[in-house]
Amino acid sequence: MAWDTARTQQLLLDAAVEEFAEFGPDGARIARVATRAGVNKERIYQYFGNKEQLFSAVLTSELGKLAEAVPLAPVGGLDLGDYAGRVFDYHSANPHFSRLLAWEGLQRGSDAEELAAGPERTAHYGEKVAAVAAAQRGGGVAGEVDPARLMFAVIGLVNAWFTLPQMVRLLLADTADPATDRAALVTLVRRLTAPSGG
Repeated sequence: MAWDTARTQQLLLDAAVEEFAEFGPDGARIARVATRAGVNKERIYQYFGNKEQLFSAVLTSELGKLAEAVPLAPVGGLDLGDYAGRVFDYHSANPHFSRLLAWEGLQRGSDAEELAAGPERTAHYGEKVAAVAAAQRGGGVAGEVDPARLMFAVIGLVNAWFTLPQMVRLLLADTADPATDRAALVTLVRRLTAPSGG
């Protein structure tokens, strides 16, 4: 029987997502990833290299899933509020993704490590900035802030709901509600990105 390399790699990636989301890159253990996947840990080294390379592969894979599920494709104008709402929905359904990003920021925040994530990731965010820049040139999005910082603000607003749950509880107390929170986020982003006089 032939070895199913693609299936084994996917089992390992899926197990690594759980492990890294729970423990972060420093606390994750290769042996636990292998056990979760039901695969010999030597396969991890064979397919992905070391633990850092596995974490980078997990981030690349998960970012690809987000990009596919929530494209920033302006049709009849760029609505960053709608985009923020769809990303909020994705994070609600996939809470591990925000945790992975938070762990990355806490434990791998240096420039050299971020560059190791690869050109795909840089290109992914570059496409978003280019879409915002085009919308700014067309007058559909506020132009007072450069497109990269504006996109950063949108991403930051969305992620804060998931990476700062203690602030949600402290500020919103008993009024926290995913539908209300999502609607508030969409409204905030639309106001933030609306062109002057719009």
